[in-house]
Amino acid sequence: MNIVFFGSSGFSVPPLRSICERVTCVVTKRSKPKGRGYLLDDNEVKKAARDLRLPLIEINSFKDEEAQGIRDFKPDLFVVASFGLIVPRWALDLPTVGPVNVHPSLLPLYRGPSPMQWAILNGDEETGITLIIMNEKMDEGRIIYQERASVKKGENMAGLSGRLSARVAEILPGIVDRIDAQGMIEGTEQRHEDATYTPIITKEMGRIDWLKGAAEIERQVKAFVMWPVAYTFLDGRMMKVFDAEAEEITRKGTGQGVVAGITKEGFFVETPAGLLKVLEVQLENKKRMGAYDFAQGYRGLVGKTLR
Repeated sequence: MNIVFFGSSGFSVPPLRSICERVTCVVTKRSKPKGRGYLLDDNEVKKAARDLRLPLIEINSFKDEEAQGIRDFKPDLFVVASFGLIVPRWALDLPTVGPVNVHPSLLPLYRGPSPMQWAILNGDEETGITLIIMNEKMDEGRIIYQERASVKKGENMAGLSGRLSARVAEILPGIVDRIDAQGMIEGTEQRHEDATYTPIITKEMGRIDWLKGAAEIERQVKAFVMWPVAYTFLDGRMMKVFDAEAEEITRKGTGQGVVAGITKEGFFVETPAGLLKVLEVQLENKKRMGAYDFAQGYRGLVGKTLR
Protein backbone atom coordinates (compact mmCIF):
# COMPACT_ATOMS: atom_id res chain seq x y z
CA MET A 1 0.00 0.00 0.00
CA ASN A 2 1.37 3.38 -1.05
CA ILE A 3 1.07 6.03 1.67
CA VAL A 4 1.56 9.75 1.19
CA PHE A 5 2.34 11.32 4.57
CA PHE A 6 1.50 14.96 5.38
CA GLY A 7 3.15 16.73 8.33
CA SER A 8 4.97 19.93 9.23
CA SER A 9 5.86 19.90 12.94
CA GLY A 10 7.90 17.90 15.41
CA PHE A 11 4.71 16.10 16.43
CA SER A 12 4.62 14.54 12.94
CA VAL A 13 8.07 12.94 13.03
CA PRO A 14 7.55 9.85 15.25
CA PRO A 15 4.37 8.86 13.36
CA LEU A 16 6.23 9.28 10.06
CA ARG A 17 9.12 7.13 11.23
CA SER A 18 6.75 4.44 12.51
CA ILE A 19 5.31 3.77 9.02
CA CYS A 20 8.20 4.98 6.84
CA GLU A 21 8.59 1.64 5.05
CA ARG A 22 5.15 2.14 3.48
CA VAL A 23 5.52 5.87 2.77
CA THR A 24 6.24 6.73 -0.85
CA CYS A 25 6.19 10.53 -0.47
CA VAL A 26 6.18 13.17 2.27
CA VAL A 27 4.32 16.47 1.86
CA THR A 28 5.21 19.39 4.14
CA LYS A 29 4.79 23.16 4.35
CA ARG A 30 7.56 25.06 2.62
CA SER A 31 10.32 26.36 4.89
CA LYS A 32 10.12 30.05 5.75
CA PRO A 33 13.02 32.50 6.10
CA LYS A 34 13.94 33.24 9.72
CA GLY A 35 16.31 35.58 11.50
CA ARG A 36 18.05 38.72 10.37
CA GLY A 37 19.85 36.86 7.61
CA TYR A 38 16.54 35.43 6.32
CA LEU A 39 18.02 31.96 6.14
CA LEU A 40 15.68 29.07 5.43
CA ASP A 41 14.90 27.08 8.57
CA ASP A 42 14.08 23.51 7.52
CA ASN A 43 11.22 22.03 9.53
CA GLU A 44 11.68 18.75 11.39
CA VAL A 45 9.57 16.75 8.96
CA LYS A 46 11.72 17.85 6.04
CA LYS A 47 14.84 16.79 7.95
CA ALA A 48 13.28 13.42 8.79
CA ALA A 49 12.23 12.82 5.18
CA ARG A 50 15.77 13.48 4.01
CA ASP A 51 17.16 11.20 6.71
CA LEU A 52 14.76 8.45 5.61
CA ARG A 53 15.54 9.16 1.94
CA LEU A 54 11.90 9.70 1.08
CA PRO A 55 10.68 11.87 -1.81
CA LEU A 56 9.58 15.28 -0.51
CA ILE A 57 7.05 17.81 -1.79
CA GLU A 58 7.08 21.28 -0.22
CA ILE A 59 4.12 23.61 -0.70
CA ASN A 60 2.76 26.90 0.59
CA SER A 61 -0.75 25.91 -0.47
CA PHE A 62 -2.49 23.33 -2.61
CA LYS A 63 -2.68 25.94 -5.38
CA ASP A 64 1.07 25.52 -5.88
CA GLU A 65 2.06 23.61 -9.01
CA GLU A 66 4.17 21.28 -6.84
CA ALA A 67 1.03 19.99 -5.12
CA GLN A 68 -0.04 18.30 -8.35
CA GLY A 69 3.01 16.07 -8.01
CA ILE A 70 1.16 14.12 -5.30
CA ARG A 71 -0.77 12.41 -8.12
CA ASP A 72 2.43 10.86 -9.46
CA PHE A 73 2.83 8.69 -6.37
CA LYS A 74 -0.52 6.94 -6.95
CA PRO A 75 -1.48 7.00 -3.27
CA ASP A 76 -3.67 4.36 -1.69
CA LEU A 77 -3.78 6.14 1.68
CA PHE A 78 -3.12 9.62 3.03
CA VAL A 79 -1.91 9.92 6.63
CA VAL A 80 -2.07 13.50 7.90
CA ALA A 81 -0.54 14.52 11.24
CA SER A 82 -0.04 18.15 12.28
CA PHE A 83 0.21 19.37 8.70
CA GLY A 84 -1.04 22.94 9.09
CA LEU A 85 -2.95 23.30 5.81
CA ILE A 86 -6.53 22.40 4.87
CA VAL A 87 -6.49 19.55 2.34
CA PRO A 88 -8.93 20.36 -0.51
CA ARG A 89 -11.46 17.99 -2.04
CA TRP A 90 -9.46 17.25 -5.19
CA ALA A 91 -6.55 16.01 -3.07
CA LEU A 92 -8.77 14.04 -0.64
CA ASP A 93 -10.14 12.15 -3.64
CA LEU A 94 -6.68 10.98 -4.77
CA PRO A 95 -6.03 8.00 -2.44
CA THR A 96 -7.85 4.87 -3.54
CA VAL A 97 -8.57 3.78 0.04
CA GLY A 98 -8.96 7.16 1.67
CA PRO A 99 -7.40 9.94 3.79
CA VAL A 100 -6.82 9.58 7.54
CA ASN A 101 -6.06 12.41 9.94
CA VAL A 102 -4.42 12.19 13.38
CA HIS A 103 -5.80 14.74 15.88
CA PRO A 104 -4.47 15.12 19.45
CA SER A 105 -7.78 15.55 21.29
CA LEU A 106 -10.94 13.63 22.10
CA LEU A 107 -12.93 14.78 19.10
CA PRO A 108 -15.37 16.42 18.77
CA LEU A 109 -13.71 18.41 21.57
CA TYR A 110 -11.02 20.90 20.55
CA ARG A 111 -11.36 20.83 16.81
CA GLY A 112 -8.92 23.15 15.09
CA PRO A 113 -5.18 23.92 15.11
CA SER A 114 -4.28 24.07 18.83
CA PRO A 115 -6.00 21.30 20.83
CA MET A 116 -3.08 20.47 23.12
CA GLN A 117 -2.44 24.08 24.06
CA TRP A 118 -6.07 24.62 24.95
CA ALA A 119 -6.26 21.45 27.01
CA ILE A 120 -3.39 22.85 29.12
CA LEU A 121 -4.82 26.40 29.20
CA ASN A 122 -8.15 25.11 30.46
CA GLY A 123 -6.54 22.95 33.13
CA ASP A 124 -7.95 19.71 31.70
CA GLU A 125 -6.84 16.51 33.42
CA GLU A 126 -7.57 14.44 30.32
CA THR A 127 -7.14 14.67 26.57
CA GLY A 128 -6.59 12.00 23.92
CA ILE A 129 -5.80 10.86 20.40
CA THR A 130 -8.37 10.54 17.63
CA LEU A 131 -7.98 9.23 14.07
CA ILE A 132 -10.66 10.23 11.60
CA ILE A 133 -11.51 9.74 7.95
CA MET A 134 -10.90 13.20 6.53
CA ASN A 135 -13.49 15.25 4.76
CA GLU A 136 -13.52 18.87 3.61
CA LYS A 137 -14.75 20.16 6.97
CA MET A 138 -12.39 20.85 9.84
CA ASP A 139 -11.91 17.73 11.99
CA GLU A 140 -15.49 16.52 11.38
CA GLY A 141 -14.80 13.11 9.82
CA ARG A 142 -15.90 9.73 11.10
CA ILE A 143 -13.84 8.41 14.02
CA ILE A 144 -11.91 5.20 13.29
CA TYR A 145 -9.84 5.15 16.51
CA GLN A 146 -9.85 7.04 19.79
CA GLU A 147 -8.13 6.66 23.14
CA ARG A 148 -7.86 8.78 26.26
CA ALA A 149 -4.67 10.19 27.76
CA SER A 150 -3.97 12.09 30.95
CA VAL A 151 -2.60 15.60 31.13
CA LYS A 152 -0.03 15.35 33.90
CA LYS A 153 0.07 17.98 36.63
CA GLY A 154 2.48 20.74 35.63
CA GLU A 155 3.01 19.29 32.13
CA ASN A 156 3.87 21.78 29.41
CA MET A 157 3.17 21.74 25.69
CA ALA A 158 6.52 20.16 24.83
CA GLY A 159 5.96 17.28 27.22
CA LEU A 160 2.35 16.63 26.25
CA SER A 161 3.08 16.85 22.53
CA GLY A 162 6.03 14.47 22.85
CA ARG A 163 4.00 11.91 24.79
CA LEU A 164 1.02 11.94 22.45
CA SER A 165 3.23 11.85 19.36
CA ALA A 166 5.10 8.83 20.72
CA ARG A 167 1.80 7.10 21.43
CA VAL A 168 0.57 7.78 17.88
CA ALA A 169 3.77 6.17 16.60
CA GLU A 170 2.94 3.06 18.65
CA ILE A 171 -0.62 2.62 17.42
CA LEU A 172 -0.36 3.87 13.84
CA PRO A 173 1.37 0.84 12.24
CA GLY A 174 -1.35 -1.49 13.51
CA ILE A 175 -4.11 0.75 12.18
CA VAL A 176 -2.38 0.98 8.81
CA ASP A 177 -2.01 -2.83 8.72
CA ARG A 178 -5.72 -3.21 9.45
CA ILE A 179 -6.68 -0.78 6.68
CA ASP A 180 -4.33 -2.55 4.28
CA ALA A 181 -5.90 -5.92 5.05
CA GLN A 182 -9.56 -4.95 5.35
CA GLY A 183 -10.00 -1.61 3.63
CA MET A 184 -10.96 1.65 5.29
CA ILE A 185 -12.46 1.25 8.75
CA GLU A 186 -16.12 2.33 8.76
CA GLY A 187 -15.81 4.40 11.92
CA THR A 188 -18.50 6.24 13.85
CA GLU A 189 -20.08 9.64 13.32
CA GLN A 190 -19.00 12.39 15.70
CA ARG A 191 -21.50 14.08 18.01
CA HIS A 192 -21.28 17.41 16.20
CA GLU A 193 -23.51 19.12 18.76
CA ASP A 194 -20.79 18.58 21.37
CA ALA A 195 -18.03 20.14 19.25
CA THR A 196 -15.70 22.81 20.61
CA TYR A 197 -13.12 24.74 18.58
CA THR A 198 -9.62 26.11 19.12
CA PRO A 199 -8.24 29.21 17.40
CA ILE A 200 -4.95 29.85 15.64
CA ILE A 201 -2.45 30.95 18.28
CA THR A 202 -1.12 34.49 17.87
CA LYS A 203 1.92 36.13 19.42
CA GLU A 204 -0.32 38.46 21.41
CA MET A 205 -1.81 35.48 23.27
CA GLY A 206 1.53 35.04 24.99
CA ARG A 207 1.43 38.36 26.84
CA ILE A 208 0.85 37.85 30.56
CA ASP A 209 -2.03 39.75 32.14
CA TRP A 210 -1.08 40.24 35.78
CA LEU A 211 -4.74 40.79 36.69
CA LYS A 212 -5.16 37.02 36.30
CA GLY A 213 -4.44 34.54 39.08
CA ALA A 214 -1.18 32.65 39.47
CA ALA A 215 -2.67 29.27 38.44
CA GLU A 216 -4.07 30.69 35.20
CA ILE A 217 -0.77 32.37 34.34
CA GLU A 218 1.11 29.14 35.06
CA ARG A 219 -1.11 27.32 32.54
CA GLN A 220 -0.45 30.07 29.99
CA VAL A 221 3.30 29.63 30.45
CA LYS A 222 3.02 25.84 30.10
CA ALA A 223 0.72 25.98 27.05
CA PHE A 224 2.81 28.46 25.06
CA VAL A 225 6.32 27.27 25.97
CA MET A 226 7.05 26.21 22.37
CA TRP A 227 5.42 29.26 20.74
CA PRO A 228 4.88 32.14 21.15
CA VAL A 229 6.32 31.79 24.72
CA ALA A 230 4.60 33.74 27.51
CA TYR A 231 6.09 37.20 27.97
CA THR A 232 5.90 40.35 30.03
CA PHE A 233 7.85 43.61 30.26
CA LEU A 234 10.46 44.56 32.84
CA ASP A 235 11.67 48.17 32.80
CA GLY A 236 10.31 48.46 29.26
CA ARG A 237 12.16 45.39 27.94
CA MET A 238 10.43 42.20 26.90
CA MET A 239 11.05 39.24 29.17
CA LYS A 240 10.03 35.74 28.07
CA VAL A 241 8.90 33.32 30.77
CA PHE A 242 9.67 29.69 29.91
CA ASP A 243 8.70 28.09 33.20
CA ALA A 244 6.69 29.09 36.26
CA GLU A 245 4.64 27.54 39.05
CA ALA A 246 1.69 28.85 41.01
CA GLU A 247 2.27 28.79 44.75
CA GLU A 248 -0.54 27.18 46.69
CA ILE A 249 -0.22 29.70 49.51
CA THR A 250 -2.54 32.70 49.47
CA ARG A 251 -0.92 36.05 50.04
CA LYS A 252 -2.18 39.58 49.70
CA GLY A 253 0.37 41.86 48.13
CA THR A 254 0.81 45.47 47.18
CA GLY A 255 -0.24 45.00 43.58
CA GLN A 256 -0.47 42.72 40.57
CA GLY A 257 2.80 42.00 38.75
CA VAL A 258 5.02 43.18 41.61
CA VAL A 259 8.17 41.13 42.18
CA ALA A 260 7.78 40.14 45.83
CA GLY A 261 10.93 38.18 46.60
CA ILE A 262 13.70 35.83 45.50
CA THR A 263 14.32 32.17 46.37
CA LYS A 264 16.96 29.69 45.23
CA GLU A 265 14.52 28.47 42.57
CA GLY A 266 13.58 31.82 41.09
CA PHE A 267 11.55 34.88 42.04
CA PHE A 268 7.95 35.46 43.14
CA VAL A 269 5.45 37.73 41.43
CA GLU A 270 2.21 38.86 43.06
CA THR A 271 -1.17 38.19 41.42
CA PRO A 272 -4.73 38.70 42.65
CA ALA A 273 -4.84 34.98 43.53
CA GLY A 274 -1.56 33.70 44.91
CA LEU A 275 2.07 34.10 43.99
CA LEU A 276 3.66 33.00 40.72
CA LYS A 277 7.10 31.48 41.17
CA VAL A 278 9.04 32.30 37.98
CA LEU A 279 11.65 29.64 37.22
CA GLU A 280 13.18 30.35 33.80
CA VAL A 281 13.35 33.57 31.80
CA GLN A 282 15.01 35.36 28.92
CA LEU A 283 15.33 39.12 28.94
CA GLU A 284 15.33 40.87 25.57
CA ASN A 285 18.72 40.50 23.84
CA LYS A 286 20.00 38.25 26.63
CA LYS A 287 20.40 34.50 26.97
CA ARG A 288 17.81 32.16 28.44
CA MET A 289 18.59 31.33 32.07
CA GLY A 290 17.28 30.19 35.40
CA ALA A 291 15.23 32.88 37.11
CA TYR A 292 17.35 32.77 40.29
CA ASP A 293 20.54 33.50 38.32
CA PHE A 294 18.72 36.26 36.47
CA ALA A 295 17.46 37.79 39.73
CA GLN A 296 20.97 37.73 41.22
CA GLY A 297 22.27 39.73 38.30
CA TYR A 298 19.43 42.24 37.95
CA ARG A 299 19.86 45.04 40.44
CA GLY A 300 16.78 46.14 42.35
CA LEU A 301 14.46 43.47 40.93
CA VAL A 302 12.38 43.09 44.11
CA GLY A 303 9.65 45.71 44.18
CA LYS A 304 9.60 46.27 40.42
CA THR A 305 6.30 45.84 38.56
CA LEU A 306 6.03 43.61 35.51
CA ARG A 307 3.73 45.09 32.88
